[in-house]
Amino acid sequence: MFRWMFTVFVAVTILSSAQPWLSRLGVGRLPGDLRLRWRGKEYVFPFASTVVLSLLGMLLMRFL
Repeated sequence: MFRWMFTVFVAVTILSSAQPWLSRLGVGRLPGDLRLRWRGKEYVFPFASTVVLSLLGMLLMRFL
């Protein structure tokens, strides 16, 4: 269970840092993605996008 939590944490961190580039592709606008504004800064937590991209990556790796 710890491995999965660590994997999700790493995926969320990577997607959050790549958010400006990925927002052009529509990632981060799914229901379940959180956008918080606090003290003039915007924080994005793309939880639903992480799940979708993880599933696509898993399917891609399975069929290659």
